[in-house]
Amino acid sequence: MVIKKRNMLKFKILKQSSKSKGLGKGNGSEHCRARLGTITTDHGVIDTPIFMPVGTLGSVKAVSVEELDHCKAQIILGNTYHLYLRPGCDVIEHMDGLHEFIRWNKPMLTDSGGFQFFSLAKLAKFSDEGVAFQSHIDGSRHMFSPEKAVDIQMILGSDIMMSLDWCIGYPADEKQTMEALNKTTLWAKRGFDFWQEKGAVNNLFGIVQGGMYKHLRTLSAEQLTQIDFPGFAIGGLSVGEPKEFMYEMADHTLPLLPVHKPRYIMGVGTPEDLVELTGMGCDMFDCVMPSRNARNGQLFTSKGTINIPNAKFRFDKGPIDTDCNCYTCQNYSRSYLRHLYKSRELLAYRLNTIHNIYYYLDLMEKMRDAIRQDSFLEFKREFYSKRQN
Repeated sequence: MVIKKRNMLKFKILKQSSKSKGLGKGNGSEHCRARLGTITTDHGVIDTPIFMPVGTLGSVKAVSVEELDHCKAQIILGNTYHLYLRPGCDVIEHMDGLHEFIRWNKPMLTDSGGFQFFSLAKLAKFSDEGVAFQSHIDGSRHMFSPEKAVDIQMILGSDIMMSLDWCIGYPADEKQTMEALNKTTLWAKRGFDFWQEKGAVNNLFGIVQGGMYKHLRTLSAEQLTQIDFPGFAIGGLSVGEPKEFMYEMADHTLPLLPVHKPRYIMGVGTPEDLVELTGMGCDMFDCVMPSRNARNGQLFTSKGTINIPNAKFRFDKGPIDTDCNCYTCQNYSRSYLRHLYKSRELLAYRLNTIHNIYYYLDLMEKMRDAIRQDSFLEFKREFYSKRQN
């Protein structure tokens, strides 16, 4: 496959929230850093803030790309580690890249595999060179260097690629966290240099680490922002830490990243997380929660989450959410969805996933509208008020 030269993404801030008081979740004053923007890529324009459904293996589980279109998905995520192992780079290269392979014609982001090495820690060994690991599929041995992580993503053809990073869990002491930070910086520089040597195809983001230590988050941000990445991500959050720690680290780190480049918090999270972190100035999110929870019978609504297997929905003629315009809510009752789920019918997973993804993306659209009208904190107050009723 000949890798085509692509234009560098363009990020434009269209609106920045003004500071307001007394309209947040609590009773005190609150400042808002929410911002509205666009990211222009060769596969289209992304309105930010945006949520990216996760298609780990080249598919958002249980739904088609046509259904993702219905849900107003603008960009999806694929995973380098999993796609490298199966179906393999040779297959994807032969099929002219991941976009062609899965028939998705909009922007795509690929993770470098760093989180998978964290979640499969027993199978991975870290060194300055990279990560040596055994396949969770067949036990075969492999090595991801920062250069190889970029090379694979160039073959995949994603619009946004991620640098190889060392993600550590919670709790971790300062020495462990510093080691992971140093490796992440080293790998970021090497990955960036390799990307430049290959002609800066697609766009490579750097990932800030630093655990739950503010001074290490500051150090990581200082080191990475010296490298001219087109955008930056915050990694190592939502890895088992208390929610307040996650918010504290995000609130501390986001302002350390360049104003004129996209800011992405990886692997987060609940609807409440999206609202809180958008208010702190984050532009991009991804999480398996809407699709995974759908398959477990948990559905997100404007009034909070519901568990569709509950007996109280047995005779319920209403939709999942009366405020939702998704295909599922427009056509099916809670009673029927409960029946499908309890019967383990495959249709349950599809209909539940359509709803949850639609809900997440509609929530992001509502937040963008609120930022555009400079009323984000009012939106936030109403968001929480509905959940209390």
